Order: sequence, then structure tokens, then C-alpha cells
Amino acid sequence: MVLEKLNYLVECITQDLIQYLIEDYKITMEEAIDMVYTSKTFEQLNDFKTHLYYESSSYVYEYLKEELKINKI
Repeated sequence: MVLEKLNYLVECITQDLIQYLIEDYKITMEEAIDMVYTSKTFEQLNDFKTHLYYESSSYVYEYLKEELKINKI
């Protein structure tokens, strides 16, 4: 039951990240999905030891934007 709740939190944040990327970078949904799912941020979001899933979507998005800036994506 706890794992289901954690996965739900990750799923909600992931959906928000995709939407933020589409709006901010004017890219397609497919591009945004690829950017999120191949990111280190997504990897850490799914690592329940990091507790990143407890943060707001906007906080995680700032983390993702920094990663994208470093990787020049």
C-alpha cells in the first residue's frame, strides 16, 4: 500500500514535469516525455531513498531545469 502511494506521487510529479517542459520549451509531448524519463532527476525521483517525491512538482522541475542546463538540452 505504501509503495502504491509513493508511485502515485512520482507519477503525479512526472506528469507535471512533462507539462512544464511543453509550456516552457515549446516542445512536443513526445520530446518532453523523453527528456523526463531519460533524466537523472527522474532516476532520483524514483529512488525512494532520496525522498524527492515529497517535494513539490515545481521544486523538482527547478532541479530538472538545472540538469538540462548543465547537459545543454
